[in-house]
Amino acid sequence: MASESSFDIVNKVDHQEVDNAVNQAAKEISQRFDFKNVDAGIKWSGESIDMQANTEERVNAVLDVFKDKLVKRQISLKGLEAEDPKLSGKIYKINASINAGITQENAKKISKLIRDEGPKGVKAQIQGDELRVSSKSRDDLQAVQALIKGQDYDFAVQFVNYR
Repeated sequence: MASESSFDIVNKVDHQEVDNAVNQAAKEISQRFDFKNVDAGIKWSGESIDMQANTEERVNAVLDVFKDKLVKRQISLKGLEAEDPKLSGKIYKINASINAGITQENAKKISKLIRDEGPKGVKAQIQGDELRVSSKSRDDLQAVQALIKGQDYDFAVQFVNYR
């Protein structure tokens, strides 16, 4: 009897890469001519990222620079949650956070998709903020990965622990 193969579906973010993106964005903002004398900046504030500038357009430009740096570091923008610009004194601010983990609701969506459209004999099991998919056939597992990659979810998915 063949042993079961499995992999985990997760939504993980490399915080070091996000930190590098924040630092690169801060450096670019400090050097760019269009950000001179507009009090533009980006920095960590606990688990969130704060962006600021003296106009709404400039603070949105800071957000665009940050998004560009995330994309260059292969971090999905689906995990980025940015608030609308808020006026605080004379400065506009945007607070953004990077979400990781798959919610129970999203895990149920994925497992229902696997049950309904995936190959027979493939089991999906929710384990906290990840989803374990197992089957006797590795080909079935690869078919499930292709099925999930073909879907357009509002969160990023990665496949890990393939054994």
